[in-house]
Amino acid sequence: MASTDKDKGTAPDLRLVAAESEIYDLMKAPESTADRVRRLQLEARALALEEVEALATLLNQAAAKAREIAEGGDAYPVGAREIAARLASDLPAKAENIHAVTAKAPLTGR
Repeated sequence: MASTDKDKGTAPDLRLVAAESEIYDLMKAPESTADRVRRLQLEARALALEEVEALATLLNQAAAKAREIAEGGDAYPVGAREIAARLASDLPAKAENIHAVTAKAPLTGR
């Protein structure tokens, strides 16, 4: 059986916190509850902004696909081409609006 630091009676000096990709010294004083809440809120806001940006990217990709269908000719049903043409013109504007909103959004929430 492999021995661990616990088996040897020593604790590791560092631990990796994946959410922030920072290395923390285990010997430092633990953060207060208020500090932890602030850190977690910042992480949640950052993740939310990433998700919103991913949505904007998907909207642009959907607009490109809609444009292909709209310009696809008689192989596509007329109604599908019309809807696709509207989406191709509407979705980039929606994605741009999302970019504008996220650019104004403070990371701190204040």
